[in-house]
Amino acid sequence: MTRMRPRFWELPLAELGAEEWEALCDGCGKCCLIKLEDAETGEIRHTRVACRLLDGETCRCGNYRLRHHLVRGCIRLSPAIMDEAAAWLPASCAYRLRHEGRALPAWHHLICGDPEAVHRAGRSVRGRILPEWEVPEEELEDHVIADP
Repeated sequence: MTRMRPRFWELPLAELGAEEWEALCDGCGKCCLIKLEDAETGEIRHTRVACRLLDGETCRCGNYRLRHHLVRGCIRLSPAIMDEAAAWLPASCAYRLRHEGRALPAWHHLICGDPEAVHRAGRSVRGRILPEWEVPEEELEDHVIADP
């Protein structure tokens, strides 16, 4: 197990160790929302429909270690793909914020020390999502949201 450096979240993403990278996640669950891409414009739109592995209460993956084997299209987020990923990650995402050189918000667990703060601040998907098994694919358009 690697020791995390003090205030590692202020470093450029490419300098983070694996444990630091994982710890940067704010636990909002927004990256696990199903997204639709407009074929003509390339615009990415989020839905309130969540990946079948997302736990709606904890806003964490129910099988994080095997997610890429269980869910087709699950993205392995890394510093190498952040230029592309920043286009679809929510504006409040810690990875996107740091990629853009911005500071983490006061509710982020690395700043305030409380992993539940993201939920109290209304920045997670807790209580606002539908599991994908409840929504037929042809109805995803009906669940597009403006701000995940």
